[in-house]
Amino acid sequence: MTSKTEKEAFVWIWLPDETEPIVAGRLETDNGNILFNYGISYLNRIGDRKPAIAIYEPELPLRPGVLPLPQGLSMPGCIRDGAPDAWGRRVIINKMLGLKGAGTDTTELNELTYLLESGSDRIGALDFQRSPVEYIPRISDNVSIEELIESAERVEKGLPLTAELDQALFHGSSIGGARPKALVQDRGKKYVAKFSSTTDLYSVVKAEFIAMRLAGLAGLNAAPVKLTKAAGKDVLLIERFDRVPKGYKWARKCMVSALTLLSLDDMMARYASYETLSEIIRHRFAEPRHTLKELFSRLAFNILCGNTDDHARNHAAFWNGRAMALTPAYDICPQGRTNNETSQAMLISGSDNSSQLKTCLKTAHNFLLSTEQAQEIFGMLTAAIEQHWEAVCEEAQLNEVDKKLLWRRQFLNPYSLEQ
Repeated sequence: MTSKTEKEAFVWIWLPDETEPIVAGRLETDNGNILFNYGISYLNRIGDRKPAIAIYEPELPLRPGVLPLPQGLSMPGCIRDGAPDAWGRRVIINKMLGLKGAGTDTTELNELTYLLESGSDRIGALDFQRSPVEYIPRISDNVSIEELIESAERVEKGLPLTAELDQALFHGSSIGGARPKALVQDRGKKYVAKFSSTTDLYSVVKAEFIAMRLAGLAGLNAAPVKLTKAAGKDVLLIERFDRVPKGYKWARKCMVSALTLLSLDDMMARYASYETLSEIIRHRFAEPRHTLKELFSRLAFNILCGNTDDHARNHAAFWNGRAMALTPAYDICPQGRTNNETSQAMLISGSDNSSQLKTCLKTAHNFLLSTEQAQEIFGMLTAAIEQHWEAVCEEAQLNEVDKKLLWRRQFLNPYSLEQ
């Protein structure tokens, strides 16, 4: 068994357009914090044909020595972005400590252990190793979705995994989120596979498929999705946008979450604000005006489809060492609600996060949009949902019970449309 108290780890990075990683620096624990410093060999690449890039600026600028943490953080946000969230941590707890269930205390293992024990095909362009000179990926062979579903169900029930199932699910332990998921590759493409949960009260997988398809049909830049079935269960496949095929290998794209852009951690996520994020976009993104319109449209669409889980980890940006660009939209999943009135996970206008278009309208100027332009966006999104609803539900083979549960409750809820 690996130690529960890892003291150091080495950060490996895929430079833009490269298919092999190089070591960038070292992480070490220090009185409950995790600190980072770049390796001299990495810093010396600055003048090379393929020069070093900062893992993320301004958080980890290219300079020697141990880098200070942003105020309030116990580890660099861009590093924490590469760590597993709730689901991946449960997989690792199951793998390392045996019989564990949904109530598992994930603090039994420290952050470096989660970085070193999770799969190497993580989101973004980083991986974590015990060695600064030898890169050994933690990967598994492609397995069937049926095997992955069986693995997910055993983890949810707190049952130990067999060696085969352990490897099947471990491959996806590095990706974020709280729901059962894994990584798969099929016909030259990579996907995040999401499974239904034993606790689902309705077809959550189909609801997310419908929302993501409608987002694309409404003109948003959303990740392509498709539905499949395995072991009699629905599986949502989301095409990965952080991988670029290069012959028989893959280049990786650096990414940072909006939580990192906002210099917040999970404990401070309730302070995440669309207004602050729009300010960062205005000053630091390529094509800021286009990006602001896209983000505003995503905010409005989240409200119109009932996705109140739009927290700052569910927004992200590509980083190429010079500038940032918004990634395609992902994790657009309508959430169950007991009544009409609800709120978004991020603040929209000041301290107001009411799930209403009129709340968006109050902050439109922060996105460089006039009232008329904002209302035009609302109209286009609403019309697209109404126009394509039946066809997309038919594509998802959604039953009438779930259609009634979603329509005018999650999708186009009257509360969202109040003037």
